[in-house]
Order: sequence, then structure tokens, then C-alpha cells
Amino acid sequence: MSPRTFRYLALASVISLSALIVSGGAVRLTDSGLGCPDWPTCTQGHYVAPLQFHALVEFVNRITNLVLSGVLTATAVAAWLRSPRRKDLLWLTAGLLIGVVVQIVLGGMVVLFKLAPELVMAHFLAAVAMVGDALVLYHRSGIEPTRGEPMVRRELVWLSRLTLATVALVITVGTAVTGSGPHAGSSLAARLPFQFRAVAELHADIVLFLIGLTLATQFALRVVDAPPGVQHRAMVMLEVMAAQGALGYTQYFLHVPAVLVEFHLLGATLVFIFALRYHLGLFAHPPLADVRKEEPAATELVGQGA
Repeated sequence: MSPRTFRYLALASVISLSALIVSGGAVRLTDSGLGCPDWPTCTQGHYVAPLQFHALVEFVNRITNLVLSGVLTATAVAAWLRSPRRKDLLWLTAGLLIGVVVQIVLGGMVVLFKLAPELVMAHFLAAVAMVGDALVLYHRSGIEPTRGEPMVRRELVWLSRLTLATVALVITVGTAVTGSGPHAGSSLAARLPFQFRAVAELHADIVLFLIGLTLATQFALRVVDAPPGVQHRAMVMLEVMAAQGALGYTQYFLHVPAVLVEFHLLGATLVFIFALRYHLGLFAHPPLADVRKEEPAATELVGQGA
């Protein structure tokens, strides 16, 4: 397995996981969450869904999960076959396989507990975490396995970490908005004991803070004359966040139509991807050969000092 082929598989993992999030959103937004009321079967004694709309939507989502599991398993096997084999890539693919198991368990519990909002939130957040794992895997598969050296000042690295933490908070509160909103996935599903408007406004306030952080990042990068690649990734991150914010306000004032909620779900995934991509791109990884050349030189200097 060549490094290039493995990187294609890592990219396929990122895309497949993102598609799974969108597919899961379609199940909830079409009220098909209990289209297959049993687990692991669809209906009692039958694995295949009957020819009914809600059952078919949920069944297609389950098939999507199976395809995703196959892609992630192939990626994990490829990490062992890759030449040269790297421990960091093996650990990251192991994380994806653990995520698959967690998703299977949570998916079954979501069905068995009739779309309990807390479990639906956990199911979604676990999927986002897996996207992060897959993106780091894709990024690291294209660089040298050396220690990253910041290409910007330390303060900007910490600002990037704060931005990532805020993105995670925005997504988490966003799941609470969904859990208290009108799209429960089924008329039988319970709702969180929060006022939808209050949670939505809290979500919007955090988004405004996030956009403020990103604007501050843009200003700071220009002041210190950061590398063009870093500035470009920061600009793309800001543009994705601005589009997502505009979409969020639009869907709120239009009383949360299902179609816009689906696009907003995709947008949340993209915001996370581009924020993490920006953070990972702040570090340069010198070629492994150069690092190995420096190590003997450093050892020789220590010996002379002694």
C-alpha cells in the first residue's frame, strides 16, 4: 500500500463520515427516526424495510452506516499494509474503529429508547468527533512523522485552540437547539426541557463570539505577516462560518424549515472541518531525514561539552 493510496482512503473516510451526518439528519427531518422500530432488525423478524417511506429512509441510513463501516475498516487495514508503516496513523485508524463500535451502540440505543434527545445528541457528537479523527488522519498521512513547528507566534496558536473549542461549544449547543426544537424525528420522541427560543438565542450569541474570534485571527495574521497559506486557510474558515451564520439566522426567521436545517447541519460539519484544517495548517513538519541529521550533530555537541 503506497502512502498516496492510503491518503485517498483517509480522504474517503472524511467524506463518508460527513455524508453519514447528512444522512442521519435526513432521517430526523423526515420524521423517520422510528421508521425501523427494532434493532438490529428493521421490524420484528425482518432486516429489510417494508415498502414504506419512513421505513425506507431509516433503512437507507442503516445501509449508509454499513458502507461507512466498510470504508473505515479498509482504511484501518491499509494503515497496517502501508509502507512505511507509521504508529501515528495506526492509532488514528484504531480511533475510527472504536468510533464505529460506539456509533453502533448509540444507534441501537437511540432506536430502543425512542429517540431520547440526549442519546441523539451523543450520537451526533460522536460522529463529529470521528470526522475530526479522520481529518487528522488525512492531514498526517500527507506530512512527515516529525514534531510540528509553529509557523506563527504562540499567541496565534492559542487563539486557534480557543476558536476550535468555541466551534465545539457551538455544535454542542446546536444539538440542544435541535433537541428542544420541532424536528424530533418522530411524533413519539421526547423533547429537552428548554425553551426553543432561549436555546436558539444562546446558540446565536456563541456563533457571534466565534465570528469575532475569527475576525480577530484575520487581523492578527495580517499584522504579523503570516505565511500566505495560513492566511488563505483562515479566510476560507471565516467565509464558511459567515455562510453558516447567515443560513442559521435565515432558518430561524423562516420558522426552521426542514430543508434549511439539513443544509445547516452540513454547514456545521464544514465549519468544524475548516476550523480544524486551519489549526493543523499552523505547523510545519520538517523532513524526517533532516531531523535525523540534526540528532547526531546535537549528540556530538553534548559529548564535546562533557
